[in-house]
Amino acid sequence: MKKNNGAGHHRIFMVLQLAILGSILLLGGCTDAGSLEKPLDLSLNEGFKDPIGFYDDTPVFSWKLPQKIKVQSAYRIVVASKPELLPNSPDLWDSGKVVSDRSLYVPYGAKPLSSRDKVFWQVQFWDGNGSASQWSDTAFMELGLLRNSDWGAQWIGLDTKKDSIKGRNNISIHTPQLLRKDFELKTQVAEAKLYVTAKGVFTGKINGKAISDDVMAPGWTPYDKRIESMTYDVTDLVQEGENTLGFQLASGWHFGRMLWNKMIWGSNGSPKLLAQLKVLYADGSVEQIVSDGTWTGTTKGPIRFSEIYDGEIYDANMELPGWASPKFNADNWSKVETMPISPKIAIVPKRHHAVRNKLVLPTQSIIKPKEGKAVIFNLEQNMVGVPKLRVPMKKGDTLKIRFSEMLDPDGTFYTDNYRSAKSTDYYIASKDGLIDWNPTFTFHGFQYVELSGFDATKTPDKDWVSGLVQYSDFDANGTFTSSHDKLNQLQNNIVWGLRGNFFDIPTDCPQRDERLGWTGDAQVFAPTSMFNAKVYSFWASWLQTLRESQFKNGGVPFVAPDVLKNDRASSGWGDAAVIIPWDLYRRTGDTTVLSENYQMMKNWVAYHETQTAELISDMNSFGDWLQPFQSEDSRKRGDTSKNLIGTAFFAHAANLTSKAAEVLGKTQEATSYHNLYKEVAKAFENEFFDAEGKIKNGTATQTGYLLALDFELLSDAIEEKAKGHLITTISEADNHLRTGFLGTPLLPRVLDAMGETDLMYGILMKETYPSWFYSINQGATTMWERWNSYSRLEGYNPESMNSLNHYAYGAVGEWMYERIAGIQPLEPGYKKIRIAPLPGGGLTSAGATYDSPYGVVRSSWHINGDTFYLEAEVPSNTTGVISIPTREKESVLVNGQGMEQLNIVSSTDKTENTLTFQVSAGTYSIQANLD
Repeated sequence: MKKNNGAGHHRIFMVLQLAILGSILLLGGCTDAGSLEKPLDLSLNEGFKDPIGFYDDTPVFSWKLPQKIKVQSAYRIVVASKPELLPNSPDLWDSGKVVSDRSLYVPYGAKPLSSRDKVFWQVQFWDGNGSASQWSDTAFMELGLLRNSDWGAQWIGLDTKKDSIKGRNNISIHTPQLLRKDFELKTQVAEAKLYVTAKGVFTGKINGKAISDDVMAPGWTPYDKRIESMTYDVTDLVQEGENTLGFQLASGWHFGRMLWNKMIWGSNGSPKLLAQLKVLYADGSVEQIVSDGTWTGTTKGPIRFSEIYDGEIYDANMELPGWASPKFNADNWSKVETMPISPKIAIVPKRHHAVRNKLVLPTQSIIKPKEGKAVIFNLEQNMVGVPKLRVPMKKGDTLKIRFSEMLDPDGTFYTDNYRSAKSTDYYIASKDGLIDWNPTFTFHGFQYVELSGFDATKTPDKDWVSGLVQYSDFDANGTFTSSHDKLNQLQNNIVWGLRGNFFDIPTDCPQRDERLGWTGDAQVFAPTSMFNAKVYSFWASWLQTLRESQFKNGGVPFVAPDVLKNDRASSGWGDAAVIIPWDLYRRTGDTTVLSENYQMMKNWVAYHETQTAELISDMNSFGDWLQPFQSEDSRKRGDTSKNLIGTAFFAHAANLTSKAAEVLGKTQEATSYHNLYKEVAKAFENEFFDAEGKIKNGTATQTGYLLALDFELLSDAIEEKAKGHLITTISEADNHLRTGFLGTPLLPRVLDAMGETDLMYGILMKETYPSWFYSINQGATTMWERWNSYSRLEGYNPESMNSLNHYAYGAVGEWMYERIAGIQPLEPGYKKIRIAPLPGGGLTSAGATYDSPYGVVRSSWHINGDTFYLEAEVPSNTTGVISIPTREKESVLVNGQGMEQLNIVSSTDKTENTLTFQVSAGTYSIQANLD
């Protein structure tokens, strides 16, 4: 009996132990991997994967679930200073098991990290049944130099201003420099990291090998506030013994001429470099090589001239073989000047990816020249970047390279729209034979390349010229296709407009003497850009520039970085400060973009209010820029009242700021801004609309109605009447648009909300001016600045402001993704997704994919006879709401089964003739009879 009692007590003890262990498991004490597939695509902040030189010492963590997992019920994150400590012994942070379906932007829960810290992390999740996953692969991040005090280096360079070339308005054009430093490493190297930036732009080499393939680094920021630094792992480039660190340094945006004739930041100095190489030896000791007075430099290198707008001159006779390698004789080089780091200008890690060579476009055809004339190479795609040349030359001859987006009808170059930008490169040959060259410190917008000065005994070949397409280093994020060739070309033009104008900042154009970060262009195109490319970090970085550029009175400049320096703002342009943060939040679900920009949003609303009398705005405005068929005295600003535009955007800014405050938990401020929105909306209606819902106190334009309707500024009765007047203005234009920059992105949204999708399809597919297909019919391969930039019959628009690569009108891409293909967020970050394609316009098929923060969303439909087919994919840890164009529930099959068999609850919308039902994550094949 005693023995049995003892055994019983032992069993009770074991049960208690198991119960305690179970409790520990629930509290997150278990480090055992489960049986489910591991989490995927681990990333930090705005999508960074395993970054070095990272900018944030309190990162946020995101991951995706395997597709077959429906939901996440809990997660656990572990962070350690060494990978071998994971997952069992994390020494930096252990979240424990957190009961939550959150898999995006989970904040780091320990004390902030320090410069150069390298950390490793893993994540595990539990599914809806409580089953655990395997641990993810180990991800890592390494911080850059976060503070100016982390630098032991000095700014170095030569005084190139004293002998600089004088350009337009006596602006200094600095000769590019070569800078070098020999150094010795005493023993075996375990790791080497190079931190570098410039007042100007640079490329670097160690022992003759390139440190990276970045283009125009470090990029463009408000240089009086912030300069970004780059971090490179150069372990494989250094060696025990003798080494050489070398840089090419040129003016870039910092010391180049800006806009038509200005020099903004670099008027009182010369380009400078800041570099710090940290070497960790195998024995654990550390050595640093820094930029200081021991470096030498020269301006007698082969790049004789380099300017963003005007091009580059390269003299191969002045090449210095081995200049960035040991044993090179630099005795005749000059000692560099040094300058201390200023505490007033922050030097911080770059927070988005640098520009790189992303694609190579071959020449498609050669235009045979007339005798004695230059030869023209046609890439058949308007692009941004530089030419890659393999051209036969004679010693001493100069190759002249010119660029054009389109040709004149007689086959000659059209360059009037480049204005004062010379956009011409030159190469001086040092020997007979084939040269292999591309410019380094400039970029061009072009489809055609004209060569002259090559070896005239050789017959031009398409291999002579290709285009290196350059843009910030992001990947595609979505695809769109349809059964209509011109709609597909429109999508292609939108993508190429994005590529051409996302050159470190979002520019208005890439070819003329401008290339600035216009705020109005940015705010209308941001939603479409998010569909097409992974540009969250790109926008987050530019928003920091926008914050730094905001005036003390709350005004937001026309462009950011602000090179105009006129302290003026414009409604619809400055509103980028509220519109873009809110849209990024909707697309990503990341509240950080709101918290970072909330004060800027508030300041802008306050500025709006200072520009009003009794809540009616009198703010300066570019208006509905480049509205077609505007009156002669509109000065390109369209016919919509600037007061109407300003008041509408004032209300809209207050509304979005209220929503942001609510998300951020600022309840009182949310209420205050919402009340302001309502007050401004009431004043707006009283001032600009009569009792019949028609615009008064100004011209009744499409854009005037669109602003009122999209921003929800009218009372219910007036709103319904205003909708009728909008339709009338469209009908009076023969169902064509009459919208400029501000009205165009609102047109599809408003017509869609009104149920006028057939009308929107009709406008979208118009072939005649003004329309999206009109430019395609004239040969466009990018979006144009004007609806009528060029006509095959009438030639080029006579205005010199005539960019053929300008993304603003590509804003229609948002509607193409959201309504033609049918992918739309119902909750921020696509936590809940609407898949609701709307066939129309004679399309027989359309489809899109979108890599949402949770995973790929897909909607692909086609019509065969009277049957509608839809392939839909809803990513893990989300839900979908699918709407299909039928009310015949009995005809619907989902994955081959009837809805009744699957117990799917649905509802019908008689106005849209749709059937709607909710689904969990998964892949669905759906067919239904069309009504």
